[in-house]
Parts: sequence; structure tokens; C-alpha cells
Amino acid sequence: MIDRRTLLSGAALLLGSGLAARAADLPLGERVPFDFAALKNRARDLARTPYAPPAVPDRDVLQAIDYDAHGKLKYKPDHALWADGPGAFPVTFFHLGRYFQKPVRMHVVTDGEAREIIYDPAAFEMPADSPARRLPPNPGFAGFRFQESRSGALDWQRNDWVAFLGASYFRAIGELYQYGLSARGLALDTVMPDRPEEFPDFTHVWFETPAPESDTVTVMTLLDGPSVAGAFRFRMRRTKAVVMEIEASLTLRKDVGRFGLAPLTSMYWFSETAKPTAVDWRPEVHDSDGLALWTGAGERVWRPLRNPPRTMVSAFSDRTPRGFGLMQRDRLFDHYQDGVYYDRRPSLWVEPLGDWGRGSVQLVENPTDDEIHDNVVAMWVPAEPAKAGSSHDLHYRLHWVADEPYPSAFARCVATREGNGGQAGTDRPKGVRKFVVEFLGEPLARLPSGVKPEPVLTASRGSFTLARTEPVPDDVAGHWRAEFDLAVTGPEPVELRLFLRRGDETLSETWTYQYIPPA
Repeated sequence: MIDRRTLLSGAALLLGSGLAARAADLPLGERVPFDFAALKNRARDLARTPYAPPAVPDRDVLQAIDYDAHGKLKYKPDHALWADGPGAFPVTFFHLGRYFQKPVRMHVVTDGEAREIIYDPAAFEMPADSPARRLPPNPGFAGFRFQESRSGALDWQRNDWVAFLGASYFRAIGELYQYGLSARGLALDTVMPDRPEEFPDFTHVWFETPAPESDTVTVMTLLDGPSVAGAFRFRMRRTKAVVMEIEASLTLRKDVGRFGLAPLTSMYWFSETAKPTAVDWRPEVHDSDGLALWTGAGERVWRPLRNPPRTMVSAFSDRTPRGFGLMQRDRLFDHYQDGVYYDRRPSLWVEPLGDWGRGSVQLVENPTDDEIHDNVVAMWVPAEPAKAGSSHDLHYRLHWVADEPYPSAFARCVATREGNGGQAGTDRPKGVRKFVVEFLGEPLARLPSGVKPEPVLTASRGSFTLARTEPVPDDVAGHWRAEFDLAVTGPEPVELRLFLRRGDETLSETWTYQYIPPA
């Protein structure tokens, strides 16, 4: 079974390598008036009707387009939308196949009129024996991506910077020119005990013709699923990193138990925190290593990710949050040691625009035994129940970056380590776990000589011993660690919190951690 993550990882290989002599004339449908206001009205009207899934053109043929066959269907750069302008970023398309069977209808918008981009098999490199040759006319596309600028330093025909593929999933590269985690339009009923998770689809896409050489592109999408219909507008800016400003108008057909907004999806297998013996030769494997929060009250929180023994959901209640994100803080190649560039994977920060009210950032962590599975989800869940017939407008930015776009002045957590409790040379007590948490930052660097920061510790249960702080002996200014033992009985999870202070001055962000004692 090839999962969605594997296909996304291979998406960059689907482009052809031939040089384009000119832009081909794409076959287009009839002109239809179009704007975002009309799309929002269409979505609201759609939500008042029973859900009808997209018609799949020919399931038998699509089943025959397996992973290998799909990889041979390469879109030709000379058929790209805006291969010769006016947009700086040409658009290429993904083919339908076994793992992407629902067609997406693509449109180009010029001067308030939209025209459908008609599927043309000649736009794809297609082997003579490809099952795709048996598809009916105009079956649609699976997704799309924006190539790098035609006038940029990178070869646009071989490099892309954003891709939409599968359900409402999309992703972008960051400052370090590497794909990693994904975002999606909505997360509905993720790990709910009484109902399956729902994956609504972007069924229609509209590309607004940009001004010549603009660094911003605008894409509008229609979202549809059994429980919801909605309209999205993405204004995506490609400069040093990728920043997306997103507007969404959503209407519910049905009640939703967990209504996840601005959801982020990533992978965490193991790191220096806790690694089973000899599970893999590499020191760490993860797309993201922690959840960062900037609360409405101004607190900065860091929650290291975990690979738990069972599915765990954590909720961080808030009001009018300032931001949250799944981050990749560890940027040292030596900590990964392989050629897939985990050290370059982007961090993804959600910046709410407007008042999001009361709710919680919810973190879902699923167990995994391999890196091919996206096992982590972070999302905003409003406090008010999501009821059928209700409408929701959402406005936010996504920052695909190397680091947090709005860094705090506090020292931040850079490593979390676990081990057996007690002291070397003594009998190790049962039921005691040792934690070592490292912090780095300017507030710790300016401590007077001989002054140690105070660790402020709390736990939902259990007791602390051997709590202390010390500078990490690596001659790096402002690099300190806090160490403590936790004694606890019973298998229930323990919520831990720690920050460093000197007198009344807070020196660090707040480290939070969920410890699950062994059964």
C-alpha cells in the first residue's frame, strides 16, 4: 500500500525534463463570469443540498494507473499555464490515478471571466501502453503546482514551490528549498471515537491571471464534502520563503464533532528525546519536532512532539490566539545523517487574522513505526459546537519558513531528553524518570557570572526530586539545561510544565510535555 505521504514525496519527480520552445495553447472551455463573492454564494447554496461526490471517470482504468504507471505520466513544461507569461510562475498539473481518483476541475480567470482548462492527453508524457490512454475525454486533473519563476535563478521546469494534491491537502517549500509537512483546508472529526474522519475535497480550482512578474499568485477553490461546503481564496507570495494569506467561507451540512480549522499535518518518528534501541540507524527522523504556541495572553509555549504508544489528543485552551505552528527547530545535519534533508524541512506557522474567539489548539499524536506515515495533526478547534447549517468565516496566514516568523525575546527550548531516574553509581529507583531540558537564548547569556536560573516546575501528578540547572559544557553563551527526576505511579499520562526565571523575571518560554509512564 502506497500512502499519501509517499506520493507527495515523489511529486517533484513527475515533471518532464525537455526544454520548452514555446507555450502551447491550452484548450479552454466557454467564458463564464466569475469572482470570489459568487464562489462564496455557490458554496453556501451547495451546502443546502445533499452531498454528491465527484463523478469518477473510469474506476477500472484509474485502478490500473498504479504508483509506477502514475510516475510515468509527466506533465510537459511547454504545456504549462503561463509558460510564456504573463504570470512569473507557470502552473503544471498532476494526472489522475489509483491514489488520486477524484477529478479536480481547473479554470483560468481573466478580467472577471473564467474558462475551464480542458484535459489534453498530449500535455502529458504518456507511454504507448499507459492505461491513461483509455480514459474518457476531459476526465479532469488530480492537482496542480506552481513552478519557480521563469526569470529566477532556478530552472522553473524542474523546480516547484507549492503543490495541491489529494483531498484538500497542500504544501510549500520554505526558505531552505525543501518540502516537508502539509496543510489542508479542514480536518473533520479527526480521531473521534464515534465517527470516522472526513476528508472533504477541493473539487474546483480557479487561477487568477496575475500581473506580469508579480511575486504573488491568487488561487480560489471550492471545497465539498459530506458535512461541509466552502470557498477558499489563497494569496500566495513567493519570496525568501512562502507566505499564504487564506480566506475561507464555510457552511456545515451536518454536525461535526471536532471542527479542525487551519490544520497542519506532519511526521514524527523519533529524536534524541526517546528512541527505541536499534529501531533505525539514524539519530533522528522527523519533519517537525515540536508544537509552538503564542497564546492570546502572550505566553510562549513549546511542546516537544512524541511518538506515543497509543493515539493521544492534547488541547491547549486559549482565546484570540496569536499563533501556533509545527516547527522543525533542529537544523543540524549530523542529527539526521541521511540524504532526504530532514534538517531542511520547513516549519509552518499559523497567524490568525481577526479575532478567533475561544477555543483550543489541539494536537493529535498517533503511534508510528516508520517515516512514511503522517502521524501528527495540529489545528484550531472553536469552543462553540459545529452545528449543521452554521456558517464560519476564517482569515489567517501560513508562513512556510525556517524559523518562527515572530520570534520571542525569551530563551527557547532546543532539546528534551529522557532517561532513568536517580544518580550514577547508585541503585536506580523504580518508577522514577529523569528529564533534561535544554534552553538557549540571550536572557540566559546575560546572566551574571555565578548566577543560576531557577527552574519553575509543575506536574499534574507525581513529585519532583534532584531539580537543578547548569550551563551546558559546550562554551555556547546562553545554553543552559534544567534537570529533574519525576516519581510517579500508575499508567495515566502526566502533564509537565517548566520555565526558567531569575527573581520575578521570566527568562524562557514554557516547556510542556506529556509523559506516559510504562504500563
